[in-house]
Amino acid sequence: MITTYLYAFVSVVIVSLVSLVGVFALSVKEELLRKYLFIFISLAVGALLGDAFIHLIPEAFKSSVGELFASTLIIVGILIFFILEKFLHWHHHGEDQDESGIHPAGQLILISDGVHNFIDGIIIGVSFLVSPHVGVATTIAVILHEIPQEIGDFAVLLHSGYTKSRALWLNFLSALFSIIGVFVAFLLGGIGEVFTIWILPIAAGGFIYVSVADLIPELHKTKEMKHSLLQIIAVIAGVLAMVALIYLE
Repeated sequence: MITTYLYAFVSVVIVSLVSLVGVFALSVKEELLRKYLFIFISLAVGALLGDAFIHLIPEAFKSSVGELFASTLIIVGILIFFILEKFLHWHHHGEDQDESGIHPAGQLILISDGVHNFIDGIIIGVSFLVSPHVGVATTIAVILHEIPQEIGDFAVLLHSGYTKSRALWLNFLSALFSIIGVFVAFLLGGIGEVFTIWILPIAAGGFIYVSVADLIPELHKTKEMKHSLLQIIAVIAGVLAMVALIYLE
């Protein structure tokens, strides 16, 4: 059993390190990076929506909670993130934090990604409890899943006003929630899978809210035809990346 715990721990550490893919941006000039940031924002929209509708929601519908309850939890997730953003706006306005230039979308993406990484940790932990083979296969699937998502999240953080180094650091801290997820999975044992079933649709609702309420309106600020076409292509690419993962998992 100790070996199982060790394998699971090493696996989530590797998954957490995947968040560092954003380091590629550190070698890019700030002006050049921000010039094409809208493409990565578009990629994030596609990846988040694709993850929600292609991975999380179907998984929730297949669970024992039933489609009606899962659908209700998706709405609950959307409302939770709506309330969170309201709170962040009130907080920023009340304390004049707007001068910092940080948009609440960045904080929302950190929260939603933290929840998602927490779920990934639980899934990896439960998988290793089944068998090391299943655990390794699940870890590979999660890593393939994280790469496009983390690139998109990194872009959203930059767009929200964070510096490159701070965005990278916060993205990494968010990824560490997967380690907490593994510990929770081992503490809960078989109940961990049930817990995951409940939280999956809530996370999906969070992804949908961030994509539709925060990111897509930002894309509409670009009026040039060429940039708009690139946005559409990037959104489709993000969705297709999530579709491709179906065949790799």
